[in-house]
Amino acid sequence: MYSQPSGAMAYCMRVLHRQGTWLLTLEIQRRCFHISPLAAAASKVAMSKFDKDTPLPYDKLLKNLEVVKKRLNRPLTLSEKVLYSHLDEPATQEIERGKSYLRLRPDRVAMQDATAQMAMLQFISSGLPQVAVPSTIHCDHLIEAQIGGTKDLARAKDINEEVYKFLASAGAKYGVGFWKPGSGIIHQIILENYAFPGLLMIGTDSHTPNGGGLGCLCIGVGGADAVDVMANIPWELKCPKVIGVKLTGSLSGWTSPKDIILKVAGILTVKGGTGAIVEYLGPGVESISCTGMATICNMGAEIGATTSLFPYNSRMRDYLKATRREDIASEADKYAKSLLTADANAPYDQVIELDLNTLEPHINGPFTPDLAHPISKVGKTATDKGWPVDIKVGLIGSCTNSSYEDMGRCASIVKQALTHGLKSKIPFNVTPGSEQVRATIERDGIAQTLRDFGGTVLANACGPCIGQWDRKDVKKGEKNTIVTSYNRNFTGRNDANPATHAFVTSPELVTALSIAGTLNFDPTKDKLKGTDGKEFLLDSPYGDELPSKGFDPGEDTYEAPPRDGSKLKVDVDPKSQRLQLLEPFDVWDGKDLIDLTILIKVKGKCTTDHISAAGPWLKYRGHLDNISNNMFIGATNAENDEMNKIRNQQTNEWGTVPDVARAYKKVGIKWVAVGDENYGEGSSREHAALEPRHLGGRAIIVKSFARIHETNLKKQGLLPLTFANPADYDKIQPSDKISLLDLKNLAPGKPVKAEIKHSDGKVESISLNHTMNEQQIEWFRAGSALNRMKQIAAGK
Repeated sequence: MYSQPSGAMAYCMRVLHRQGTWLLTLEIQRRCFHISPLAAAASKVAMSKFDKDTPLPYDKLLKNLEVVKKRLNRPLTLSEKVLYSHLDEPATQEIERGKSYLRLRPDRVAMQDATAQMAMLQFISSGLPQVAVPSTIHCDHLIEAQIGGTKDLARAKDINEEVYKFLASAGAKYGVGFWKPGSGIIHQIILENYAFPGLLMIGTDSHTPNGGGLGCLCIGVGGADAVDVMANIPWELKCPKVIGVKLTGSLSGWTSPKDIILKVAGILTVKGGTGAIVEYLGPGVESISCTGMATICNMGAEIGATTSLFPYNSRMRDYLKATRREDIASEADKYAKSLLTADANAPYDQVIELDLNTLEPHINGPFTPDLAHPISKVGKTATDKGWPVDIKVGLIGSCTNSSYEDMGRCASIVKQALTHGLKSKIPFNVTPGSEQVRATIERDGIAQTLRDFGGTVLANACGPCIGQWDRKDVKKGEKNTIVTSYNRNFTGRNDANPATHAFVTSPELVTALSIAGTLNFDPTKDKLKGTDGKEFLLDSPYGDELPSKGFDPGEDTYEAPPRDGSKLKVDVDPKSQRLQLLEPFDVWDGKDLIDLTILIKVKGKCTTDHISAAGPWLKYRGHLDNISNNMFIGATNAENDEMNKIRNQQTNEWGTVPDVARAYKKVGIKWVAVGDENYGEGSSREHAALEPRHLGGRAIIVKSFARIHETNLKKQGLLPLTFANPADYDKIQPSDKISLLDLKNLAPGKPVKAEIKHSDGKVESISLNHTMNEQQIEWFRAGSALNRMKQIAAGK
C-alpha cells in the first residue's frame, strides 16, 4: 500500500481515475496496490516503523512542487508548499486561494474510536477489500474518568468490549493499524510515531492539526472524507487562504506556548481562521519546543482554522531523534529549504505579529475559548461579571498539553509548594497524553510528585476534556468554576453541567491556581503563605524539553493488521445497541423542496456539541438511530429560549427535539433547521450531520458555517445554505414554511431562491448562498456522497 504511487501502480490508478471507478474489485486492488512494495521501498527511509513498506514521499513531493512553482511563478508559503506538493494533478489543477477546490493525495488517515466506528461502517458499506493508504484507529474517547487510570481503563475495556472488538476486527480485515485502549490520545500517538515534516494527513477529529508542531499539515475531517482517502479517491479541500503569525522575542518565565494560541484566539475569535491555514514564522519560533508548537497548532481548531503548522527546525529534529526517528530527521534535513520552509517574501493574506517578550500568561473563558484574559485581570473580570471566583477542580493534560515538558514544568511548581507544606486546595486531575509519556513520568518520579500534591493520575485518554468525566463534587445546575489545560470549554463540554464556568489556560497556571484555589491569584506577582506562616513567591516553572534518559515506551499497545485479512469476518449483531450497519439515505426525487417545516430555529452559538452531544452519548457513535436521540438537545430554541423543548407544528404540543423530528419523519414531513453565525464550530463529528439527515432533515440554513461541519452536511446529502442577507434570519418564525425552489438548476455559485410562507399567509422571497461545486451537487442529487460513489461504480 502506497500513499504516493509510482510506476505500474500509478498507471493502474490513473486508469481507474479516468474511468471514474471507485468501487475497485479485489483483483484490481491486488494488482495495483501490491506491486513489489519491498522493491519500491529499497534503500528508502520508511514513513514510520509501522509502515516499513511505505517510504517517505519527499522525492515525489519535490517534483510536484517544482511543477506548481513554475505555474504560479511566485514565492510560496510553507503551507502552500506542503499542500500543493500533494496535488493529484499538479500540472493542471486550478489553484486559487479561497476559491478553487483542490484534489489532494494525503499520505495517511487517522481515526479515533468514537469517529472510527462510523468511518469504518461507511468503508464496509463501500465494498472495498482493503484501505489504499496507511491508516490507524486509536482508542482514546470511550474511557470515562472516575477513580484513576488503572481502574478506569479496566472498566472501559469491559463496558466497550463490543466496540473495541468491532474496531480491532475491522482494522485487521481492511488493513488498518489498531491502537488499543490505554495507548494514549490519538494526536499524541501521531506526533510520537507517524508525524514527519511535510506530511499531509487527515484525521477524524478536529484537533488533528496537533501534528503541525512537527511541520505537518494535519487536517480534521468527517468520517466520509476519511473513507474517500482510504478508498484511494482524491480528497477535496477548498484552497485555503494563509494567515501568517510572526513571532518575535522569546518565551520566558510563566509565559508558555499555550499563551500564544490563547492570545491568537482572542485576536481572531472562534471563526477568524475559517477557510485559512495559520502558519507560524519569525525568530520567536526557535524559543518553542516541538511539543509546544504542537500545543499551539492543536488549539488552532478553536479559531476555525483549516490547520496550523510551523517550519522545520532544530527543535523538531531533536524531537524526532528522541522518539527514535533519526533517519527521518536526516531525510528532512535534505529538504529543509526546498520543501519545509517558506520562501522569502511569500505572500500571506493576513499577518499577525506577536512579541513573545511582552506576552503575558492568559486564561480564556468561560463558555468559549476565544474570550481572552491576561492572568493579571481575570480575577477582577470574574468578580465584575459574577463568575464564581473560587475554583472547584484543576485539570491538566489532554491532547493539547500533556507532553513530558508540560508535566515536568508542573512538577517544578508542585515541588516548591510541597517544600512550603502546601498541596492542591482542590481536586487535581492529571491526564497523560500517551502510554509513552505516562511510563516516562512514572520512571522519572514526576507522576509521584503530582500525586504527592494531591493529584489523581487518570488513564491515557481524552477523559474530562471531551466530557468523559463522572464528576461527583457538584450537582447539575450548580454554578461553579474549573480551570483546565484543555482546548475547548463550550457550555457543558467537560461535565455536562451548563452552569460550570470552564477556563482554559496552560498546565502551569492550572497548577498554580490549584494551590491558591481562586481566580484572584496571579503567580507572577502574588505570594502564597506556607504552613510555617511565611509568604513566598513561586519561581517560574521549568521542565526538561525531552527526558535525559530517553523515553520509556511503556506497554506495547499496538496491533498491526495482517498482510491479508480477506478471510476475516467483521460481525455486527443486529440486536446491538452500540453498532448498526448503515442503510443508504433516500435519493433526491428531482423536485423542489416545498413547504419545509422548521424543526428548530436555533438562537446563538450552536457547536457540534449542541447538535450532537458527547459525554455519555459517545457510546452510541456506532449506532446512528440511537445516537440521533441527542440531536439538537443542547441548542437554544429561539421561540422560548429553552434547550430541547420545541413546538410540534402539527399538534401544537411541546416536545423534545428528537421526539418531534421522529414524529415528522413517521408521517413523511421534511424539515429544515435554521441557525446563527459559525454554525457547527468545534468537533469534527459527522454525527451532527448524519443525525439531521437520518431524522428527515433536508437543509440547514444559517448565517455562516464552520468549515468541517459544512463539508459533513454536503457529504450526507443535506443542503448547507447561508442567508445572502444575514438579517433575513430575523424574518423567519418557527411556525413558517420554507420552500427551496429551482433545485433542478442548482449550480456552483448560483444562489438558491427561497420563499418564506408565514402563518398569516404572507410570502417573502429571500436568497440563499451555497459553496457546493459540481461534485458536491451530485452528492445532493444522489442522496449522499456514499450513494454517489456507488452510482459511479455501477456505471450510472
